[in-house]
Amino acid sequence: TPSQKASIEQILHAGWYLLELINEVLDLAVIESGRMTLSLEPVPLADVLVECQEMVAPQAHGHDVSLVFPKVEDQVAVHADRTRLKQVLINLLTNGIKYNRSGGSVTVTCSLRESDRIRITVTDTGAGLPPAMIAQLYQSFNRLGQESGGEEGTGIGLVVSKRLIELMNGEIGVSSTVGVGSSFWIELYSSAAVLSDHKQGLSHEEAISTMPADTLPRTLLYVEDNPANLRLVEQLLARVPGMRLLSAGDAHYGIQLAGSEQPDVILMDINLPGISGFEALSLLRADPITAHIPVLALSANAMPRDVARGLAAGFFKYLTKPIKVAEFLAAITEALARDDAPSSLIPGRRELP
Repeated sequence: TPSQKASIEQILHAGWYLLELINEVLDLAVIESGRMTLSLEPVPLADVLVECQEMVAPQAHGHDVSLVFPKVEDQVAVHADRTRLKQVLINLLTNGIKYNRSGGSVTVTCSLRESDRIRITVTDTGAGLPPAMIAQLYQSFNRLGQESGGEEGTGIGLVVSKRLIELMNGEIGVSSTVGVGSSFWIELYSSAAVLSDHKQGLSHEEAISTMPADTLPRTLLYVEDNPANLRLVEQLLARVPGMRLLSAGDAHYGIQLAGSEQPDVILMDINLPGISGFEALSLLRADPITAHIPVLALSANAMPRDVARGLAAGFFKYLTKPIKVAEFLAAITEALARDDAPSSLIPGRRELP
């Protein structure tokens, strides 16, 4: 009946609001306990902005607020955790929509700063904030007087967003004019700047010299579900003459390729869809066809206990993100040297024609 339908809709609405509150409280608790793990990698900004626009478009339509997004070149990328970056942007966009005026707008702009950072700004045409309220923005559960308003909120979103941006080595800020609107911005390092830092003076010739010429050509299989990470490794291996790269988007396909292609070394992400890198390693070791292939772990889980667990599980090396170029190439060199053992001494090794 209509009354029952109204009651059910109210229950569902309250349930989703409670779930949002629980998620944000859990996020804040994990961050403040120091247990938040991020996967920092090159994140194409154009892709993220398109996804965010699609997610908030229905809400904007319901509030009669127009959205304006920039056209960003495909090669522009920031050094961030993709999921958490989207979480922050959606929070800023949602706030800009909720606290706007009917017929207003939310505009997103991107600009390159002198410090090799990319600034993303979300500007609304809402009521604006006085300085006293701006000073209270990042206080947990403080809704700045909106408790009695018609828009729901937890008062935690901006607090979580600030912590997440700082964990990604970025900054967040705001400028606002009462009666005009507010501009919230975040700044993150461009992925090109981070890669340059990680080279640590390593020249093209030095990078190549770390790979023994007499062992080429060789094949590396990279099991990774993130296209951005795959592109980064592809760029690094392009420095090495004769190095062939194979890729698999999940562990099952990776194991299949390892058996059929017999790569010289495997680079394995830990967090994979389906089965994890640890489970994949166990299956590779259990098969005589692939048991001899050295497997290097690559993960954003960089705590000492994570590294110890990976080495104890049998990974040849445990590399952490973001990738350090010299360390990365040195680990591959060492793995290839190990794989130079005569095939007759490796049980079950199969020679390809």
